[in-house]
Amino acid sequence: MSDTTAVILGGGRGTRLYPLTRNRSKPAVPLAGNYRLIDVPVSNCINSGIDRIFVLTQFNSASLNQHVSNTYRFGMFSRGFVEIIAAEQTFSSSMWFQGTADAVRQAIPHVYDRPHRDVLILSGDHLYRMDYRHFIAHHRQRGADITIAVHPVDSAQARHLGILHADEAGRIAEFREKPRGKALAEMRTDTRSLGLGAVEARRRPYLGSMGIYLFRSEVLREILGRNPGAIDFAKEIIPGALSSLRVQAYLHEGYWRDIGTIRSFYDAHMDLLRPVPPLSLFDQGFPIYTHPRFLPGSKIRRGAFERSILNAGCIIDRATVRHSIIGLRSRIGSGALVEDSLVFGADSYQLEKRSASEGIPIGIGAKSTIRRAIVDKNARIGRRVVLENARRLRTYDDPEERFFVRNGIIVVPKDAVLPDGASF
Repeated sequence: MSDTTAVILGGGRGTRLYPLTRNRSKPAVPLAGNYRLIDVPVSNCINSGIDRIFVLTQFNSASLNQHVSNTYRFGMFSRGFVEIIAAEQTFSSSMWFQGTADAVRQAIPHVYDRPHRDVLILSGDHLYRMDYRHFIAHHRQRGADITIAVHPVDSAQARHLGILHADEAGRIAEFREKPRGKALAEMRTDTRSLGLGAVEARRRPYLGSMGIYLFRSEVLREILGRNPGAIDFAKEIIPGALSSLRVQAYLHEGYWRDIGTIRSFYDAHMDLLRPVPPLSLFDQGFPIYTHPRFLPGSKIRRGAFERSILNAGCIIDRATVRHSIIGLRSRIGSGALVEDSLVFGADSYQLEKRSASEGIPIGIGAKSTIRRAIVDKNARIGRRVVLENARRLRTYDDPEERFFVRNGIIVVPKDAVLPDGASF
């Protein structure tokens, strides 16, 4: 795939993932206690033989930039790279990135510095596994100008996605954003023509856009130049191209989630804890790469564990962990209970020393209870703290910003401090 260049969009403000995005961009949010969301598209590229990758960043980008630059370094004899392109002011443009299409337009001088046949445009905040070689082969076999990866969905899911309508040859004729009612019914596609089985075709008759686009190189440059005011691929560029260009659909039947909200982020992690997860982290033939760390194995004095993922370098003392993901360097104190939760862990170790001057250490203190929560990195949760949303609130902002509730899920932000005995 040396003739394909990948461009990964670093995302905007990520307000629906707040407070996980309070100090970082969406693609930099931790995943499964060991990775970052950006590792998914980059790993898909590497596993597909695509080794020329640009990551476009703008908002809260320091953490993402640091992770990418520290993680993805190809050998000195390789032509491959993963390169950050930050929003910049130039003589031709004094504006920051205004949208997905505008970001790619402003990055074109860098992207087109090297010859390529096709440009693959990806989102940095989706969870899925895809071999792009099949995607690219489909694109070229159909003689397409643009190919869009689509995921078959039912009517309930379709209401939240951009929906495409394709003919029997897979050519896209229409696009509608989050259609409902009659407008949705008109977008039904016979997905059997795209390779879906008869039963699944009846159950999932709509084609949801995955936000993954493959452009012929000259087409991308021409269409962005011809429409200087268009700033978004989904809302402007793609609908405008349907009448004049050959736009094809590529069906992806495998697991895919758009990690756009706290609820979708939480649910995606709960999927990973199923006995047979829809997306396995144990696929040696198609791994997810991330920053290498040199951590010891987790140390467990005593405890009870059930259907959980425990990452490296943890210190757990007589705690109970049920249906949870425990991140790197997590410390969980004696008698603590963590259930249906995600604990991101810590950037460094801090052993428990409780002098008055040292305050609460990083980790979860003794005899604390954490249920249905997301605990961000370096959080300091004291002893006998109870976080279980006893009032079953859907949304809540703690006045001191020590925790938040989104979709009924408690979120403890990065570096937050909850004193001994705190309860919610």
